[in-house]
Amino acid sequence: MPVITISRGSYSRGKEVAEKVASELGYKCISRDILIEASEEFNIPEIRLVRALHDAPSALERYTHGRERFVSYIRKALLQHIRKDNIVYHGLAGHYFLPDLPNVLKIRIISDIEERVKEEVRREGISEEKARYILKKDDDERRKWGLRLYGIDTWDSKLYDMVINIKNISVDDAADLICRTARKPNFDTTPESEKILDDVLLAAKIHAALVKIFPKSIVTADDGVVTIGDPSGSLDMKNDVSNEVKRIAENVEGVKEVILNINRRNDDYHTVNPFHKI
Repeated sequence: MPVITISRGSYSRGKEVAEKVASELGYKCISRDILIEASEEFNIPEIRLVRALHDAPSALERYTHGRERFVSYIRKALLQHIRKDNIVYHGLAGHYFLPDLPNVLKIRIISDIEERVKEEVRREGISEEKARYILKKDDDERRKWGLRLYGIDTWDSKLYDMVINIKNISVDDAADLICRTARKPNFDTTPESEKILDDVLLAAKIHAALVKIFPKSIVTADDGVVTIGDPSGSLDMKNDVSNEVKRIAENVEGVKEVILNINRRNDDYHTVNPFHKI
């Protein structure tokens, strides 16, 4: 069965859709779980990481290689969950982290602004004018996050297999539509898709292990053979840093061989480059 990612804005009812889909399919529904795991890797309280997500991308710059570390840890945590299959993920740019996996169904939920304003007013007890301002600011921040952190525009419909406007479609109908699509053979998990995911997950684990000392690395994997590239050309392959990079990578479970390579990139491998623009 496939993995389903649901991208959503605030008060778009995307969380309700995700939970309904997970219930109907018998899947596990995850979102905040990924943040908790990433906060543990960062060794900072979850609340500070949540605040960083909602303030601005520059908030992560307070930490050493904050942007690189955040992307690397979030990706690894998400892929570890995805490997278990039968997952509905709603939250941080799942469509960005899983662009090349064939058994991932990518959904975007949008909602009419007037309906969102009404919901904000109802929940927060504020004026329509203030609610509209807050929602616009939140939308702008989410878009800014996508562009500055991941290099993508989360509003770009080409990123998704399906975009659903919740205005004239109920949550139940939206969930039913997603479930029927998810059951199509196009999104079945196959030995080939499992192989791709295993390679991507191994590469993600290695990148997360290296990110503090080699944040700009490009890591690829193919059946346990790992290639670590340096697109900036800053890694001296003869110095102690390169030896440490190789040692760390070799200690990751599942690694059979490590190749340090700064001169070429083999497209036959599955790559973990957190700053590659889709």
